[in-house]
Amino acid sequence: MSEPKTALIVIDVQESFRSTPSWNEASLPAFLARLQPLVDGAKKAGIPVVQIFHVDGDEAFSEASGLVTTMAPLAIEPDVVFRKPRHSALVGTGLGVWLNTHGIRRVIIAGIRTEQCCETTARHAHDLGYVVDYVSEATLTFPMTDRTGREWSAAEIVARTELVLEGRFARIATVEEALAAA
Repeated sequence: MSEPKTALIVIDVQESFRSTPSWNEASLPAFLARLQPLVDGAKKAGIPVVQIFHVDGDEAFSEASGLVTTMAPLAIEPDVVFRKPRHSALVGTGLGVWLNTHGIRRVIIAGIRTEQCCETTARHAHDLGYVVDYVSEATLTFPMTDRTGREWSAAEIVARTELVLEGRFARIATVEEALAAA
């Protein structure tokens, strides 16, 4: 049986985040050092690249802000762009219709934030029957404080996301593994 047709979904890699209280510029180079080769490798392999932007009433994420644009210095030439009002890129966007119309049954997930929009989209895609590769090294998140006052580091949040997704909702893959399976 042949491998299912694949698309790369790049979620919320947008300038809006630079205006949020949690933004940490220091983490950007390592993230982009993994995301850019994933985008470039997908293009080279003929894998469609889907770019998702989060838009809502929050000032930084509103269309009027001018910040709902690709985060510099990411170089991306998406095959299609969707704007989403919710955490899942599959809610209210038309992405599911586009994937089905193009015969895509496998998705590669990358972007911002690891435990929010990226994880939610991965779970949703799995529940809809897609094969999901989750490239956590090409996702970005920030420390968070829980209700007890404990601060969780970005690395702890990534580890937790990998724990709950692996083998249940997605395969955790490196950039190279995700591209090799396409």
